[in-house]
Amino acid sequence: MSPPAVVLPRSDVFAARAQRLRDLSGRVEAMGEFLAFMAQVAQAQQAALEQGVPDWQPEPEAFTLALEHGMAPLSVDALRRDVDIPGEVTAFVDALDLHVGAAQRPLLEQLRRMPAEERDALVAALLDGQPGPQASRGVMPLLAAALQVAWVRLVQRLPDAPQRPPDEARSICPSCGSAPVASVIQDDPECRGARYLQCGLCATQWYLERARCSVCEHTGKLKYLSLEDDDGNPWLPVQAETCGNCNSYLKIMPRELDGRLEALADDLASLALDLSLSEEGTFRRSGYNPLFIIGE
Repeated sequence: MSPPAVVLPRSDVFAARAQRLRDLSGRVEAMGEFLAFMAQVAQAQQAALEQGVPDWQPEPEAFTLALEHGMAPLSVDALRRDVDIPGEVTAFVDALDLHVGAAQRPLLEQLRRMPAEERDALVAALLDGQPGPQASRGVMPLLAAALQVAWVRLVQRLPDAPQRPPDEARSICPSCGSAPVASVIQDDPECRGARYLQCGLCATQWYLERARCSVCEHTGKLKYLSLEDDDGNPWLPVQAETCGNCNSYLKIMPRELDGRLEALADDLASLALDLSLSEEGTFRRSGYNPLFIIGE
């Protein structure tokens, strides 16, 4: 059977991510506290998705034209001014407020009280994959988490999955037009061995042939790098697929190594791989994870 071209996220996407982050927090000792907090963030995202009621939600028929013509129906450029960002932020912060300790509460209050103009500027930076001003780095992952909830909520409004992106746009999400956080080699019977890119914003997955750079589509200069333990085994089920043609890399995660992996969670847990490649200076990261945008 041919693997499905596009797979939309499940309704429990954030709950599954939270569970994976909790597991990884005990496995990656150096990042345990950070990953445990991100698990709380993901759990709050699930609660906000289930309980939040934004002021604006599009009708399903609003997407018909875009779906028929192969355009991203939830384009961040088209919808960033329509999405109820204040409502999504409030729902997310209220959910997270139930679980965090005293150390994180100033960030929640900062986000609650942030002037609309400042918040809108940070939203624009996040959706464009920019790190934003240094003074706002602490609060930006929380704002990004609210944006993820907003776009997953939008995905749930789609009447059908979008078409596979056209050749000239294979590297962007067919739902919202964002970049992928990583690619996953599936092990489900209906798509075993197939490679899917996963959107860093709305968690949509779309098929892309293996052994092909997700940025320039070159096939001849790919190498796979990973972090290994003292016995030479992969430290996590994560590799960097590096391209010598465009000097970019995107993480690739084979489920045959760990069927519980979750692209965004495992991306966060494998930041040591990013740091190693950054120090080497040959390859630039193409993956988009709005919860952790690397900046100067």
